[in-house]
Amino acid sequence: MMAPGARSVLLLALLGLAALYACWFFNDRHWLATQLVFTAPPLALAIALRMGWRKAGFWACVLALGWFSHGVMSAWSDAGTRLLAWLAIGLSLVVIFAGSLPGLRARFSRKQR
Repeated sequence: MMAPGARSVLLLALLGLAALYACWFFNDRHWLATQLVFTAPPLALAIALRMGWRKAGFWACVLALGWFSHGVMSAWSDAGTRLLAWLAIGLSLVVIFAGSLPGLRARFSRKQR
């Protein structure tokens, strides 16, 4: 079960990523494709997390690896989007940490006898 604090942080990070990508690709030539690929998944996961879907944190972590990779690639290759890319990298890391926190707590907590 995800702690309420980690759940809130994960929800805010997913909404932040959705907003970031919506702004980043606002004037893109392939607007619909970019919104479906980048904006819709974190938004759908935020809705799923809010509705109590237990696997939302896991899938957020899985997809955050792709968002992180995209951010690194953009930060290194395009100076015009470097700030947005660094924001995506940071939010992706927050998603990975917040989504992994329940597993980390279970793994490293003291065993009760």
